[in-house]
Amino acid sequence: MAQTHSDLYELCELLEAEEQEDEQGTTDLVEELARLEKGLEVLEVESLLDDEHDEHAAIVTIHAGAGGVDSCDWAEMLYRMYAMWASKEKLKLQVTDERRAEEAGVHYVAFRLEGRHAYGYLKAERGVHRLVRLSPFDANHRRHTSFASVDVIPELPSDFDIELNEEDIRMDVYRSSSAGGQHVNKTSSAVRLTHVPTGIVVSCQNERSQYFNRAVAMLQLKSKLVALMEQEHKERIEDLRGIQADIAWGSQIRNYILHPYQLVKDTRTGYENSNVQRVLDGDVAPFINAGLRWLREQRSQSEADPN
Repeated sequence: MAQTHSDLYELCELLEAEEQEDEQGTTDLVEELARLEKGLEVLEVESLLDDEHDEHAAIVTIHAGAGGVDSCDWAEMLYRMYAMWASKEKLKLQVTDERRAEEAGVHYVAFRLEGRHAYGYLKAERGVHRLVRLSPFDANHRRHTSFASVDVIPELPSDFDIELNEEDIRMDVYRSSSAGGQHVNKTSSAVRLTHVPTGIVVSCQNERSQYFNRAVAMLQLKSKLVALMEQEHKERIEDLRGIQADIAWGSQIRNYILHPYQLVKDTRTGYENSNVQRVLDGDVAPFINAGLRWLREQRSQSEADPN
């Protein structure tokens, strides 16, 4: 970065010394300045990723909210947006569970993202996302508002030790309903685990055997419980009883407006983009970066005023 700065400084001096305007030199300078600016932004964002779990894989769950088939379709649109973003960032994505809606979209989808700072980047995406559009499922083509909830937690290391009372965990097995070949659809290999005291439910149907699905689901359950303990500032799992319902839906963090105008706007940071389709096609990095800056500001304010 220092060498780039030095080269740009020398290029500026050469252009100033030229008696005639050097169009190519000016173009090169503008392009190099843009690359330098982008590099500085990357360094700034990575400086924000210093929390304990930022390097971990991310477990993401998207739930359709009120709004019927439109919300189910919206939940799938959000999944597609994050999947396309993950591809650009070279993150490995694996769907662990999904429940498809009858007409279109999904009631929920859970997936795992693995790669550099996977959880760190996505942690600010947790919350409710709102879509306003002319419904493609309404015969009268009226405007509908749809909601979907995005939950993001860090995946714990496989050797992380947390005490769980097996009597508090209910396990149900069922046939897989997701794409996974004929095998998973013929046997009851999918596993759903419910932590009875908190009401937390996790499931996995991606693996071919019930044993491996349970192992993946158990890791997700432990990760959710630890994330919940940290969020609620609790020291023991037993202290989490009865509070799960309070955190089922977060505050609305972003609006995606397709009608009567086009705009994506984050309600926390104020960052906006009028090219909605580009955002839905995976260009969500600017919103993620703005969210990370917002989280840092919130933490700084909390540390400065603990009361």
